[in-house]
Order: sequence, then C-alpha cells, then structure tokens
Amino acid sequence: MSQIATYRAPAVLKDGTPVEIRALRPGDEADMLAAIDRTGPSSLQSRFFVMKRHFSEKERAFFMDVDFNNHVALAAWVEEQGRPAIVGGGRYVVTDRGRAEMAFVVVDAWQGRGIGTLLLRHLIDIARVHGLRELTAEVLSDNASMRKVFAKYGFGPARSEDPRTVRLVLDLAAARPA
Repeated sequence: MSQIATYRAPAVLKDGTPVEIRALRPGDEADMLAAIDRTGPSSLQSRFFVMKRHFSEKERAFFMDVDFNNHVALAAWVEEQGRPAIVGGGRYVVTDRGRAEMAFVVVDAWQGRGIGTLLLRHLIDIARVHGLRELTAEVLSDNASMRKVFAKYGFGPARSEDPRTVRLVLDLAAARPA
C-alpha cells in the first residue's frame, strides 16, 4: 500500500472554517454513509448520474476498498456539533496506464465553500506524484458549479459517449500546478 494511505493535510475553507483532507480509511465507512444520508437527491444524481440513496454491499466494498495505487480516495473532515464529520469526498480510479477517472461529492450544506476545489487540488498533486499523465471526469451537462471547479484547474472538454454528460480531461504534463 502506498504512503498516500496515511495522507492528511490541514486546510482552511474560503470562510475560514478549518478542514482536514485525509485518506479514506476502512473505519470511515459509517461516517461516509452518514455523509451520503445528509446529501440531497439532486447532489447524489450529479455524482452517480442516477437517483441513488442506498448502496449494495458490492458498491460499499468498492468505495471503501482503496489501495492508494490504482484507487485513491480522500475525505474532507470538519468539526460539526462537537465531533469530526465527513463533508465531502473525492477519488480517482486508474482506468488505463497513466490515466485515471475522478469523481467527487460534497454534502449539500457544505457546497459552494471550496470543499470540491480542495479535494481536486490534493488529488491532482497525488496523481502527479504517482506519475499519472491524464485525469478525466464525466460531469452532467447541467452541473455548472463542478464544471467551473474543473475548468479552474485546466480541465478541458473532450468527446463524451453520453449526451447527458461532458467529459473533461486534464493533461498533467501540460497543466500548470495550481
């Protein structure tokens, strides 16, 4: 397992709220499911492209079985009501040699505060360290906020197989570190 499995980085949101970006751990499953429970149907559809409320055992295993080589997952943690809570997550999964696909979700109450941007920045840095050449993401066409976050980091549009989505691509060799 990669050193990324112990990754943790303190950060501060745009509004001054402290947040910790850290590697998702097997023991985080209950906190991850609690975050999903606090995420609205529209946000979940933006992430999964279908109405999603529950996950099968196979899906839960996929989301939690992170090897930090071919599948890297980070969670954003904040203090909520006196205890740490996951308020967002991002991951990439290697799809081909040197290429990985990314995905993100942020709890509704925390959207628009910079969580997605922080997760994206950290995942780009990790991808570079791991020698990836290209990152991709499929985003619903009407998800303007997430498209804006990707554009900020240099992702450009590419041909998508699904007319409902926009495929975004970042060439890590050509992109400047943000």
